[in-house]
Amino acid sequence: MRQVYVDGLSQVLQHLPAVERFIYISSTGVYGQTEGDWVDETSPCVPVRENGKVCLDAESILQAHPQLGPRSTVLRLAGIYGPGRVPHQQLVRTGEPVPVDPSGYLNLIHVDDAARVVQAAEHGPPGLYLVSDGCPVLRSDYYAELARLLHAPPPTFTPPAVDSPVANRSLASKRICNRRLLDQLPLKFLYPNFAAGLSAILQAESTGTV
Repeated sequence: MRQVYVDGLSQVLQHLPAVERFIYISSTGVYGQTEGDWVDETSPCVPVRENGKVCLDAESILQAHPQLGPRSTVLRLAGIYGPGRVPHQQLVRTGEPVPVDPSGYLNLIHVDDAARVVQAAEHGPPGLYLVSDGCPVLRSDYYAELARLLHAPPPTFTPPAVDSPVANRSLASKRICNRRLLDQLPLKFLYPNFAAGLSAILQAESTGTV
């Protein structure tokens, strides 16, 4: 990941011809807060996972570029979900235990809205933006709603494998504020919260329109 995100970006910036705007897709994984704090673009970045550290290093390389840095846009995306990208959907459907910690917050953005944010960023002011639907949800509530929509039993949980990616993600718990995004970019979400997004995804699956 470091070779692609950091070394690769360095190579791109060295050879890229003059452009008006450079939009970089980063991650809210650069934040490592663990107590459910609200975070925004001014919050300290204390990544606990390697991917967050890599994304933060890549951002620094871009922002230090003498020409592109001042007119670049960095989009820190929350967890992306969408058709074919609903974690543990089959486990919830069949009533099997989900290997996640049910405590802590999820911050999400539907893939269609994430794409629309990138398009809007082409026309908005450069800078740093946190990209989420602004409606963080406890993991337990997320899976309970997924079970309800699937007409499945209430979810049960089992601890994730030690040192697994899921276990490492569970170490962080924060709530992403998207106020700057909504104030400065010309867009309105198609799916303003995870419940609306999940409902649309599952309805499309049931009618075969995905």
